[in-house]
Amino acid sequence: MDILAGLIQTAFLAGGVLALAALGEVLAERVGVVNLGVEGLIALGAMSAVATVVGTGSPWLGLMVALLVGLGAGMVFATATVLIRANQVLCGLALTYIGTGMAATLGKPFSGSPVPATFDDIQIPILSDLPFFGRAFFSHNILVYVIFLALPLALHYLMFYTRHGLNMRAVGENPAAADAAGIPVMKMRFWYTSLGASLAAGAGAYLTLSFVPSWSEGVVAGRGWIAVALVIFAGFRPVNAVLAGLLFGFVTALGFVGQARNWPVAASILSMLPYLGTMALMIVPVITWQRMRRLMAAPEGITQPYFRDQR
Repeated sequence: MDILAGLIQTAFLAGGVLALAALGEVLAERVGVVNLGVEGLIALGAMSAVATVVGTGSPWLGLMVALLVGLGAGMVFATATVLIRANQVLCGLALTYIGTGMAATLGKPFSGSPVPATFDDIQIPILSDLPFFGRAFFSHNILVYVIFLALPLALHYLMFYTRHGLNMRAVGENPAAADAAGIPVMKMRFWYTSLGASLAAGAGAYLTLSFVPSWSEGVVAGRGWIAVALVIFAGFRPVNAVLAGLLFGFVTALGFVGQARNWPVAASILSMLPYLGTMALMIVPVITWQRMRRLMAAPEGITQPYFRDQR
């Protein structure tokens, strides 16, 4: 039971990066923009958070700086893809390479050094003392509760229970019809793409201030690409996205436990589990379940630039 409780606790920690980055990508893709720069955004957020904490000693300030860095990078990306209407895939790949390159270069002074301050776990009275459940579910830092509870529920309510969310989904499905109905298509695409990038950079801050308390080149380790895949598997829904992130966090935690307990499996195989799981979850449902294929359908207007004069 102690091993299982530790697995679940680590799953929340490891899955938080994927869940927050996936939520940001859900925001962008729901309005019709694919951002393949998530990997670079996570790297920028992780590095800028560590640099800020080293200089100020405040993890909260580090998180805020990372969110602002992501917002700025997202606005540049949105300007190129939404306003100038450049190719979204190419711009996303460029953002990945630029982001990872800048993070590696600017982060060299902090590489390998432990972060002086991180987000500490919160011990919830009574609940944290429960056997098994206390350690597994009620002994996490504040960001875990925000990522897995408050934020996905808030976004789910916004998207599916408000008029604004209906407009948002309309922009992603049929921007011409949305524009004819008076919905500001370009404005919504621009700001939700930027906000999504901000959340992806926030995932980087979570990575280095909560999960792996240090910065090094390559610390992101492909998590941005997994997050993009999770959005498709989650059917572009925020609650499903965080549950998928938790699932992959559990797979990652399983690899850690296997290495720690010397399971008769090569360490390289255990490290590959999240990536193998990504491939399996993307391939098997599409092949086997017709209903799953319908649920995983992307918004109709995704990746398509909108030209108002061609409405």
